[in-house]
Amino acid sequence: QVQLVESGGGLVQPGGSLRLSCASTGSISGINAMGWYRQAPGKQRELVATQTSAGNTNYADSVKGRFAISRDYRRGAVYLQMNSLKPEDTAIYYCNADLWGMNYWGKGTLVTVSS
Repeated sequence: QVQLVESGGGLVQPGGSLRLSCASTGSISGINAMGWYRQAPGKQRELVATQTSAGNTNYADSVKGRFAISRDYRRGAVYLQMNSLKPEDTAIYYCNADLWGMNYWGKGTLVTVSS
C-alpha cells in the first residue's frame, strides 16, 4: 500500500502560478504511474496529468502548455507546476498512484483561481 499527501493548494489570481506537491509513503518502489486529477464543484473527477515510471506523460487538453508534471522517483513524489491559471482551473486536486495495478488517492488540496 501507499499513502499520499498533497500540499501546495491555495488562492491565486488569474494568470498566477502554483506548485502542487504529493508525498508518498509505503511501498513506493512498486509505484508505476503517478498523476494528478481534479474535481470542480458539480463536476466529475477528471485527469489533469500523469507520468509513468518510464517518464511518459499525458496531459488533459485544457492544461497543455500551462501545467507541467514531474516526479522524484526515489522519494515517490510527484509535482504539478501550474502556470497561467484560469478561473476554470478551480477545483480540488487529487494525487494518484498506480501500485501494481491498484489505484491510491490522496485526500486532495483545494486550488481556487479568483480575483
